[in-house]
Amino acid sequence: MTQPGTAGNPLRVAIIGAGPTGFYTAEHLLKQTNLSVEIDLFDRVPTPFGLVRAGVAPDHLKIKTVTAVFDKTATHPHVRFYGNVEIGKHLTVDELKMHYHQIVYTTGAQTDRRMDIPGEDLAGSHPATDFVAWYNGHPDYRDLQFDLSQEAAAVVGIGNVAIDVARILCRTPDELLKSDIADYALEALRHSRVRTVYVLGRRGPVQAAFSNPEIKEVGEMADVDVIVPPAEVTLDPLSQAELDRNNDRTLFRKVEILQEYGRHEPTGKSRRLIFRFLVSPTALEGDETGHVKMMRLAHNKLVATDTGTLRPKATGETEEIPVGLVFRSVGYRGVPVPGVPFKESWGVILNQKGRVLNPETQQPQVGEYTAGWIKRGPNGVIGTNKPDAVETVMCMLEDLAHGQTLTPARPDVAALADLVKARQSNYFSYADWQRLNEMELRRGQEQGRPRVKFTSVAEMLAALGRA
Repeated sequence: MTQPGTAGNPLRVAIIGAGPTGFYTAEHLLKQTNLSVEIDLFDRVPTPFGLVRAGVAPDHLKIKTVTAVFDKTATHPHVRFYGNVEIGKHLTVDELKMHYHQIVYTTGAQTDRRMDIPGEDLAGSHPATDFVAWYNGHPDYRDLQFDLSQEAAAVVGIGNVAIDVARILCRTPDELLKSDIADYALEALRHSRVRTVYVLGRRGPVQAAFSNPEIKEVGEMADVDVIVPPAEVTLDPLSQAELDRNNDRTLFRKVEILQEYGRHEPTGKSRRLIFRFLVSPTALEGDETGHVKMMRLAHNKLVATDTGTLRPKATGETEEIPVGLVFRSVGYRGVPVPGVPFKESWGVILNQKGRVLNPETQQPQVGEYTAGWIKRGPNGVIGTNKPDAVETVMCMLEDLAHGQTLTPARPDVAALADLVKARQSNYFSYADWQRLNEMELRRGQEQGRPRVKFTSVAEMLAALGRA
């Protein structure tokens, strides 16, 4: 048989995870001239687009327009989507190797890192990712409960996800109506009693990971006073030196925005969003029912490491803040794919430039690749995954040129389709998603909203007449 990649023997590629990285990987493969390729995209949930649908904040609709580009890829005649198909449950990696020349794992970072402090598992203390998935209507999280009867909440972390969580807690119902937030979350937040939200960073404003548009946006909300203690956004000499050394206008502006907030006086709005810097949670304490009621904080100062970076060091001063709801957003980590080497300490698939490595020999495993957050860890924004995916695809093409691919026994499209149908009769095709998408948009139009999502697999199947 001829080498894979020809019209008579197309290169068969499986992409596990139909989020942005999966689509960027498929897009770059399709752009290759003189390469005949057949691509199957798998996702364990019925809908495509990963975090664009289930992670991007519902009030950030403009960011979600990237799906128009993904739509062009998904409707390419040499691409198929298999939603509601889970690797390790419906299909194994070994079975995939019987049908594909190359497999790419693009499953993202699905869980949170822990704070590792006493009381972290008290009722009312949650991973931020759970809350994000809940308000975005992810089928696995729609039945979670969050006690929004509490008056004060704390979000631990100072990145964009932390800002998203704080912003959704502070939005008015009228503001949320303009978003595509899940309808049950909209109803729960309509009755929320949360009036004070703390956002807590263990380092200073120069080291804050959120973007300038995110921090600027919180000051534009309808019914929120943004409060920043002036002393905590006054730069110490080390931070000032770091700011000057970077000579980054964007970073200068970030500090300016925070210092401007520090000069604002509260105007009497019904909610308060309080940013705190140089504080680290050291413990959560609960009431007699086991529900969190208070967080203990240590105050920090910044010290230089041998490498020149700044790290927080406790000063010995502490304080307590009363909070009944806590969301940790201190970093994310990947989840192992059954049958794929995993570097537990980093929370990523063991790899080098996207080539999956054998843990014993540290050599590439033929035909297996990874891209995105599960490859490099959770950093960057959606677009950051595009060059990352390109790097992986270049390795795939290089290996193909050297004849280093899997040798599947049944590389034809129909054989895999038959296997999926036998293992998971309730899989979703891209045409199924297009019908669901049209229905969601129509339901939204009827309510004067961008869309009203289907949030359970049963609901989606019923909508398609497959209950």
